[in-house]
This record gives sequence, C-alpha cells and structure tokens, in this order.
Amino acid sequence: MTPIPHDRVRPRAPRRSLVFLAAGVLTMPVLSGCGEEDPAGRPVAEQDIAPAARNLVADGGTLRWAVDAVPETLNTFQADADPATARIAGAVLPSMYRLDASGRPELNSDYVESAKVVEREPRQVVLYKLNQQAVWSDGREIGAADFAAQWRALSGKDSAYWTARNAGYERIEKIERGENDLEVRVTFARPYADWKSLFSPLYPKQVMGTPDSFNDGARKKLKVTAGPFAVKDIDRKGGEVTLTRNPRWWGRTAKLSTLVLRAVPRDERVEALAGDKVDIAEIDSVQAGRITLAHRDKKDTGAAGPLAQRESAQALRSWAIAHGSDEKAAENEIGARKKRREALAEYTAQQSALRGITVRRSLEPAYTQLALNGSDGPLADERVRRAVARAIDREKLAELVLKPLGLPAVPVGSHLALAGQAAYADSSGALGGQDTDEARALLADAGWEQGGPLAPGKKAAGAEGEQEHGSKDAKDSEAKDAKDAKDKERKDSEDSKDSEDSKGSRESRDSREPADESTYIVGQDDKPSDADHDADHDADHDADHDADVDEKEGERGANLAQDGKQFKPGGVPGAYAPRGTRAPADAAKGPLAKNGKLLTLRFVLPSGPGTEALRAVGERIAAMLDRVGIRTEISKVADESYFKDHIANGQYDLALYSWPTSAYPATDARPIYAKPVPAADGSLNVEQNYTRVGTDRVDQLFDQAVASLDESRTRSLIRKADARIWAAAGSIPLYQRPQLVAVRTGLANAGAFGFQTPYYEDMGFLKKGAKGPARPTGEQSAEQRSAEQRPVDG
Repeated sequence: MTPIPHDRVRPRAPRRSLVFLAAGVLTMPVLSGCGEEDPAGRPVAEQDIAPAARNLVADGGTLRWAVDAVPETLNTFQADADPATARIAGAVLPSMYRLDASGRPELNSDYVESAKVVEREPRQVVLYKLNQQAVWSDGREIGAADFAAQWRALSGKDSAYWTARNAGYERIEKIERGENDLEVRVTFARPYADWKSLFSPLYPKQVMGTPDSFNDGARKKLKVTAGPFAVKDIDRKGGEVTLTRNPRWWGRTAKLSTLVLRAVPRDERVEALAGDKVDIAEIDSVQAGRITLAHRDKKDTGAAGPLAQRESAQALRSWAIAHGSDEKAAENEIGARKKRREALAEYTAQQSALRGITVRRSLEPAYTQLALNGSDGPLADERVRRAVARAIDREKLAELVLKPLGLPAVPVGSHLALAGQAAYADSSGALGGQDTDEARALLADAGWEQGGPLAPGKKAAGAEGEQEHGSKDAKDSEAKDAKDAKDKERKDSEDSKDSEDSKGSRESRDSREPADESTYIVGQDDKPSDADHDADHDADHDADHDADVDEKEGERGANLAQDGKQFKPGGVPGAYAPRGTRAPADAAKGPLAKNGKLLTLRFVLPSGPGTEALRAVGERIAAMLDRVGIRTEISKVADESYFKDHIANGQYDLALYSWPTSAYPATDARPIYAKPVPAADGSLNVEQNYTRVGTDRVDQLFDQAVASLDESRTRSLIRKADARIWAAAGSIPLYQRPQLVAVRTGLANAGAFGFQTPYYEDMGFLKKGAKGPARPTGEQSAEQRSAEQRPVDG
C-alpha cells in the first residue's frame, strides 16, 4: 500500500508510499453467522455514478478522463507506477478478483469461472478454472504459463527483476496446469490467507517472461492485452493515452469506442471542464463549490463571481482615478478596468459552460490520520501519545471536512479497514474517546505539570525525566522561557476566548465536569471498552495457543511498548491513567512543562494548493491540544518535501496524511504497523511505519492472520491487531477522505466509485431522450451548498 498525497489515492501499491491522501447495492449480509450484527456494517456513503442500464447508453463516443500525468510505466508492479497506471491496467488487463461496492473481493467471471482452496494439507492448493472464452489480444488462450511467468517475476528469487512488491508471490511453491488447459493449480509453500489478491492484474507471459521485458518492455507499451479496451497510443508530448475497443473482447462490448486519459493539472481542471477538454475529473471542494455556484446562479453568474465582488469605496476610487487630472494614473486605471471586464467575461462564460457539469460525491477508500512520531521526545512516552488522542474530538474534525460537502461525518473506527469492508470493526474504544480530564490526568502521570519546572527534588515521570539535568544556568533559562510562554499563553487565551470553537468547547466541558475539578479522580468513571470483547467474541474458535498468549499478555502487559500501569475492565493496558491520578484543575490555564522544558510539539503540514483542508484540520487539532496544555509549533513545508524530508525521515512530532485501505489488510497493512527493528548498519528499519510505534504482539497477530485459511478467524485476528494499534496511539484515524468527481451531464456509470472497481465497458453517454437517475446520490441541501464554499478537501 502507498500513503496518499493530500490530493490523490494510489492503487494497491508497488510497496506502500505515503500520501497526503474508488458504492451501489450492497450484497453483504447484515447479520453474522452467529445471529449478531456484523461489526463491519455498511459503507458510510454509497457510490455516486449515475447508474443506467446498458440499453439506455449510446453505442460509441469518446470519454476524456483527466489524470495527473501520463504514467511513466504501464507495469503496476514497478515503483513509479501511479493511479493512471492502475486505471489503464483495469481497462486492458485481466484480474481474477475485483472489489464490490463494500470493498470486498468478488470473483471476476469475465476471466475465471471458479477459484477455491481445494487442498489444505500438506500444502495449500488453489485451483482456478478459467473462462474458456478468455484470450489475449493476439488470440492465445490465457493459461498456466501466464500465471507461472508472473509468479517467477514477482517471487523475489531473481534480483534481475526490478519489482516494487512481491507480497504473497514469495509464498508460492509451484504453479502447474490442471487437468486441462483451462485449469491452473497454485501450490503454496506456506499458507496464505490473502491468495485472492494475487494475479490482479495478470500480465501476459510476454511481459513477465524475462527481466528485460518486465523492466523495460512494459514501461512504454503493452502490445498484448485482454480487457474491454486495448492501448492504441501513448502521446507523452501531447499528454494523452488513447484506449480503444478490444476487437477480441469476449465480454459485454464496451459502450465507448474510445477512452482518452488526458493529463490535466488539478488546479486547471475546472477550466478544462468548462473548455470542453475533459468529461470527467477528480476535483477539490473549492472547485466543486464553483460548479455548484454555476448551477445556482443561472441568471447572473458574473455578478456572483469573485471578480465582481468590489466594495463601493473601491469602485468610487477607481472612477475618480479614471476621470482625474493625472493622465498616467487614469490610463493605468482604465487599462486595469478593461482587464477586469475581460476577466469577468471569461469567468461568466466558464460559469455558463459549467452548468453542463455535475459533481458526483462519495468517500474514497482511504482515510486521513493524525500521525504521532514515537521515536523520541515527549511522544516517546505512550502516556503523552494517549493524552494527545484523548484531547482530540474526532467527530468535530470529521464534521469540519465532510459536513459542508453533504457527506456523512462519521469518524473512522479502524486503522485496517473501513466500514463495509469485511475486516472492519470500530476498535477505537481500546483507546477511548475525547475526554479532557483523562488527557490531563495522563499528562500529569507522565510528569508534565502546569506553569513551569517541577519543584526541587521532585522526580519527573516520562522519558525526559530520566535524562541528566543540565547546568543551573540552563535550567534557569528554561524556567524563564517557560514563564514567558505561560504569560503569553494566558494572553493568547484571553484574546481568543470569544472564538466560536473555544466557546463551544468550554460550554460542553462545563456541562459535564464536576464543580470542583480538582476532585476528579481518574479511574472512577469506569468507562468500558468493547473493542477487545468484540474481537474476542468473534474469535471463540481461535486456537488454544492464541488464547494462552492473550491471557499471559493480560497478566504482564509485556508486548505493548511502554505499557501503562492500569488495565481498565474491558480495555487494554495503559489506555487510561493509573487509578488515583488527579486531573490538574489548572491544566487548561497554561502550557505544561517538565524539567524546565515546555511541552511543545512540532506539527508539520503541507503548504501547497489543495492542502487548505489539511491545514484547517491541523489548526483545529492544535486548538484542541492547547486546551489540555500541549503547545504546538505549526511548520508549513513545501508539498514536494513534506513526505520525503519530514514524514519518512521522522522530522516531525505530529503530521497529517492518508492511507488507502485494502481488502487484504493482513498483507497490505503489516508494513505500516510493523515494529521497527535495528538494521545491520545501525539505522532503524521502519518499513512503512513512519510513526515508529509498534509492538511485538501486533506483529504476531498479523503473522497469524496472514497464515490462516479460516476467513472468520483472519477477520478476528485483524480486529484484535487493530485494537492493539489503537492502544499504542501511534496514529489516530480521523475521517474517510471525500471523493468529488466532476462529470459532464449525461455520462452514465461513471463518477465517484467509492470502493468498487469500475466497469469500464458499461461507461458511456445516455441516448438522446434517455433519463438517468432523478437525482444524484450526492445532491445537497441548500444549507450544504452554502457551506461548500469553504476549502475542505482533506
């Protein structure tokens, strides 16, 4: 899996990379086998693609689809593969499984009639029975030779292949023909739960057969394909990839005759849509707001445009200059007024054209998280990490981003799946929800106190308390800094106490806190957590060995890094402050300090266009932390260095970025949460765990999950792992990312796909006179349309 830049989602990746980070009728059962409600639930938002029966869609036509760039490679297994690579592969190559509207794997009957585990002992054997009509574009049948070539290329045994990932393929022992040419037998050396993830996409043996063809041949062209479309031309200079119907395609004939992927920068997409250069494009919330405005203000779009919004005083001054005695000033002003009129005319024309564009909206299969770097500093102490988590109101953050877009504002409850996916369960109770008192108490237990350095002789808690004290002069200087910061904090608090957000927080806090706040004792609220209970209940049939391991861990808490002292009933070790810890009454009145050092965290955020939403969320989080005495220093950095120089290198305390979720979390999520281990050169091998927080027990649960062939047990183990990840508080899932797609009116079966793999052969334009859905599923109320003008694309 690949982290997501703030403006895009990557495919199931050539090894994960970070990103500032596609749902129809559900077929999943609502109830589990034991008669209880399925904790996976339903997707939070349905897909929005204007579904239409094929007989209502015209035959022929060209769909122009905006992409970020012409892909550098057409091989999805190479490191520089991007979303455009995945989109092309989805239209032109076979896949054994695809994702349904709930983000769950379903058999792709265009290529395979059945696929199942036929043997478990002594080795796992999967038997594929292929569709007898499935052929490559050169006329050759798809068969075992193609499966075997892909396995050898991706097994990791031949270093001549420059592969970016080999997850799952390294577990295969052999691939052979079955009883006939339509059967493929795959034998595994080790059991593999996520075998359905393999061979999707499947490349022909001509691509996978040799290192040269794999490394170079498939980068610029794909001569042999097997999908509803085929690659006709790649124009890198013109920024276009052209796909045309595959004449040998045996499935439903593609409605479109041509599919063009056109490179359009994200900040130019509204203009491209208005200029009839593209028909479908992912956009941000500001662009969506402009399209909504075009529909709402049909009578006088220009008057409502930003170029027309001039104050009367400005207009009067402009008139005075234009008609005054200073000829040069008058000439300049007249020229400026002409440019404004031309710009306004262009804006008005674009708004008129945008009335033929519709915004379709859903939620991406990805979520935005708050990452806490636990490698050093205050966040190396898990009590401080948990305090950060307990200080944050995730519901308010989800509302900030999603509510203005008319999307459900539901916080994400899992690191490893999203609602609707098979492995999903809300395990956030393992850490606990927003609770200011708990946050303050955890900080107090870690030795962070309000107002400056600790009293002489008093022992400090936490990682910093174990360090040697500096010189007296240094301590005096730090104490002065703490006092100055405290005075500034009080002034800042007084200056900002009228803000709506702070006011709301105080009112809600006052309504639930006891009159004498200093008498609050942590541990007497007895808030239960259902996360582990649910996971354990689902796993009643787990092996006795697993139960023994869990029981021992409950006794000693050895596998959670820096476990806390208290094990709440129904919770996990350390999720709450030890019983008897007081919640300091004055914690919110100023910053906290320990050993003369203020509790200040560096919050790194991207600064480029399209990241306004992340910055808004970051500023709201900073305000929430400020209320419990945690100061933040927000550092805005260039997008190109945000991940490479800061997240990947660990040069941050707090950061916001997104991860895509996978239908195969046992495989794809493990590198993100694996416990960092020392490398041979003395450095720390973090894989993709950029928070540097991990535990042995989480690693064990992933290993058990990926090796289980019992799907129910695999889900249970994944949910247990997620509860442990919550408890370690290395990252806090916030909200599912919004998916906004602008499409030309009349385009059917395309838009905001949500989880589902697109059906490229069904996309097209409605026939003349045919009617699509009466109302897009993402259509908004007047209140939501008004709120949409704020930038909220996190």
